[in-house]
Amino acid sequence: MGSVVSDIIEREVPYYKERVKKKEAGLIDSVESSKHGLGYDSGVEQLEVLYFFILDLMNDFGLKTEKLIDNFSSSPGSGHFAELGQRATIMQNQATKVLGDINTVLRSVLNIIYDLKEFRVRLQSYDDLKGSNKDAAILSLKQIWMDKVDIQKGNSSIKAMALGQGGFVTLIDAFLASKDEKDAQRLDLNDRVKRILIPRINEFNIWLTQSEQELRKRYEIEKSYLKSQVNSLKLYSRWAKPYLKAAYDLESRDSGREPALVKTFNTILLNLVLIGKNELKVKDSAMEGLLPKDFAKDNFVKKLRKYYSCIVVEFTFRGIPQRVAQQAHYAFGGKADVTFKAYALNEDEINKLNKELDKSDIDDVLKLIEGATDDSLKQMQDEINFFLEEKDKKEEKKASQDESNPFLALFGFYDKKGKEEAPKKKEDAPDKPLRKDDWIEKTHLRPLAEEIAKTTAMSLFDIYKKSHGMASYT
Repeated sequence: MGSVVSDIIEREVPYYKERVKKKEAGLIDSVESSKHGLGYDSGVEQLEVLYFFILDLMNDFGLKTEKLIDNFSSSPGSGHFAELGQRATIMQNQATKVLGDINTVLRSVLNIIYDLKEFRVRLQSYDDLKGSNKDAAILSLKQIWMDKVDIQKGNSSIKAMALGQGGFVTLIDAFLASKDEKDAQRLDLNDRVKRILIPRINEFNIWLTQSEQELRKRYEIEKSYLKSQVNSLKLYSRWAKPYLKAAYDLESRDSGREPALVKTFNTILLNLVLIGKNELKVKDSAMEGLLPKDFAKDNFVKKLRKYYSCIVVEFTFRGIPQRVAQQAHYAFGGKADVTFKAYALNEDEINKLNKELDKSDIDDVLKLIEGATDDSLKQMQDEINFFLEEKDKKEEKKASQDESNPFLALFGFYDKKGKEEAPKKKEDAPDKPLRKDDWIEKTHLRPLAEEIAKTTAMSLFDIYKKSHGMASYT
């Protein structure tokens, strides 16, 4: 596991891919710019001392240090394995509970969206009453009123009477053709039909006014509820991720055929990888004479990619976990193999390294929760945005029409606003191959960053070795 970082660099970075070929051809000894290793074996002293001494030493050298890999494997028969398994189970149960809440809220979001669609169809008829489709809208609303409201009267409803045997065959047509009570009086109908028709028209007109108000009010309430449910869904997602990540971190990695892990032994293997980065100061290096003088110009520096002297420290621990008396944690003594590797990487290569590590590590676990929330929301995002941003668009349109300031327009205020809201360019694809070094990078920047990385790696290795009087080193 400790060689994962080195494998990614040698596979993805063009400069080190070429060094792999040179090593295979026997032209160079190692792919890394430099490599130093040491061994430390003590069943009494804790391994944490070794780790934190090197970590603090890297920080003292001005390196920006990050942990890239932190894996462990415990033998199944050890107490350490059992206790961490119990903790992992607790985290899994908590994550399962939150995931259940996420599914409940997600179903609620779906139901709200369907309700809002129905409301919008209904409201479209009310909007058409104020436009050119007034006749069609009023007929549509009358049909809705007969099917939803009047039908509740049972045998005395318009449809039941018109379709029955009571002689009210013309009642539906008369209701649809009449706009108000006066219009109904002018129709060629007998008084018996008119006595039923006129009250129904009056009821419909009252319902028409009140139902629009209530429907629009409920439409706005449903939109507010949709917003709260979407926010709840995102909140639950945030709550679930730490539990899933903790459960993943507490899982013991498959050790395969690792001979150091015997099932009934009390043994643990730890794999840690640190990377320390130090940015190459091009301008300062040029002023010191390490680079040509032209490199000190600000306009020249801005065009260059950032280069870093990188120290990769790989730890492989084989320890014996021992419970600290009356406490819930373990101390580890055992053997440690530490390797210091020096690399010179630019910012694009470091970003690529981080992306590749994310693919092979915790990203796989977080995709579980993202699939339950982010991906599900993405499928409905257009519809959610349509309803949630509907009011904002109307207000922006109204503001642009009514509140525009001619004096601000003289100074180009609205032109600047339009430029700021221009769509951003799409980012480069994450799987895009890395660009090779140009002449300046190949002949000046990378060699200098590489030389600084070599010196730093050797200094870290030498200081630790001498401070502990160690003889087991390479």
